[in-house]
Amino acid sequence: MGTVFTDKNPKRAYPHFRTFKILLSKLKISQGKIDMNISNQLRMTVYASLFAALIAAGAFIAIPIGPVPIVLQNMFVLLAGIILGSRWGLACVSVYLLMGALGFPVFAGGTGGIGRLFGPTGGYLLSYLPAVYATGIISEKLQKTMANDIIAMVAGSLIVYAAGVPWLKYVTGMGWNKAVTVGMYPFLIGDIIKIIAAAYAAKIIRPIVKKQ
Repeated sequence: MGTVFTDKNPKRAYPHFRTFKILLSKLKISQGKIDMNISNQLRMTVYASLFAALIAAGAFIAIPIGPVPIVLQNMFVLLAGIILGSRWGLACVSVYLLMGALGFPVFAGGTGGIGRLFGPTGGYLLSYLPAVYATGIISEKLQKTMANDIIAMVAGSLIVYAAGVPWLKYVTGMGWNKAVTVGMYPFLIGDIIKIIAAAYAAKIIRPIVKKQ
């Protein structure tokens, strides 16, 4: 009858024990990262939805002064780029425009429908996509200061006018002078005030979002 030798040290009894422990440890770390990533995705989805709702709410506060009304929605679009960044800001505005195109009353004055995207204000609405993305990109690359936030939002506003005014001219048949007079000049002072207000809001909101 042969003698059975046993080794009570599991590392020697099982040559792959150490490798298994390392793999198990890495698996736990990876699982933790996956859980954190899922949690972050859900959190940002909630924030994007909230900002889409804010943009819609801003559109209800409209002062009709011509073919292009004064609204607060552009302030929330720019703020979304600052707080959510380029990718989630773009997702937020895309959801907002999709809701409006499907007929939900989320555009200026509580209107909706895809026809609004082809009307006099369609250029302004569609410009929110590149505007929020550019605002987010600039904000991501610069230090998080009020001055840099203002720079990012000014760039976003310029994109809105660069798309909105030519669209207004084309749709209505106005000359350039009238299109600029109707579609840009009346909003400049208000936009400056809204950008400063959004910069102050970003200073308060950003730390809250980052802590989550």
